Amino acid sequence: MLKNLARAFFAACLLCNTAADAGWPDRPVTVIVPYAPGGITDILARLTVEHLQRTFKQSFIIQNESGAGGIIGAANAARAKPDGYTLFFAPIALLTLSPLTTKVTFATSDFEPISIVASSPFVVTVSTDFPANSISEFIAEVKKKPGGYTYASAGLGSATHVASLLFLKSAGLDMVHAPYRGVGPAFTDLIAGQVQMLSASPVELKPFVGSDKVRPLAISSKQRSKYLPDVPAIIETLPSPFVATYNGLMAPRHTPKEIIDMISAEIVAAEKTPEFLERLSTVGVEPMGTTPQEMAEEIVADTQRWRAVANDVAPKGQ
Repeated sequence: MLKNLARAFFAACLLCNTAADAGWPDRPVTVIVPYAPGGITDILARLTVEHLQRTFKQSFIIQNESGAGGIIGAANAARAKPDGYTLFFAPIALLTLSPLTTKVTFATSDFEPISIVASSPFVVTVSTDFPANSISEFIAEVKKKPGGYTYASAGLGSATHVASLLFLKSAGLDMVHAPYRGVGPAFTDLIAGQVQMLSASPVELKPFVGSDKVRPLAISSKQRSKYLPDVPAIIETLPSPFVATYNGLMAPRHTPKEIIDMISAEIVAAEKTPEFLERLSTVGVEPMGTTPQEMAEEIVADTQRWRAVANDVAPKGQ
């Protein structure tokens, strides 16, 4: 037993030394994003990658692997070689909630935390054809037709799914769930009137603000967002849990610590610069820039949070 542990430790040391000696990164780095382009996760991943490319003088290539609410991309990232040349950018909820609500082939322990880049609440949004101009009117309308309206999400068990379910549960509403391969496709059908509601982040909603395509009704934060000051918080109308998504960068388990620390340090440093903060502000998210340890602690807290409500937020058949 001791010999096996010694061999494992020696092999890990060799891997770390090899990675450091090779001058990582000496070739392009792939960053798996488990959703289609256009959503908050994809947008934040691209902002982060732009900075890392300038810093490390190497290409960081976004690879969108959507499907099954992000589970396909997460599973592929978990199986990737832990050499620092495959990274994973996703919301923490994908790792902490999905294992509680559906069958997956990965666990939070399959990933090394690097840094949470930003957080964001959700905005209850409807198509302009829906007969409601406020959250109170929305609740009243849906109650007239239990099961008669449909809400969209980025996939079964995704953060957008959970945000919607928590709101619907708090309001006592019954709607049919329609999962998509990311928020981008869900917005397409919302605009077309194929679905009636979607819980999206401010950045995902931003391209449509001021247009006649969709109508934001309320936000899941504790108070109004400075990015959408005219949109009331849900709790102004009814008691409802605060829900946010935490997007960040991770790597497959056993990726050398030297590489993890290098990337994390650059993200933390970037979020102290006016330029990067302005980029985050432009897309309507709250900057975080955590260390690997701080991200690990948030993952633990998030797991505990969803474990307490998993049966409620993702019942069978949803």
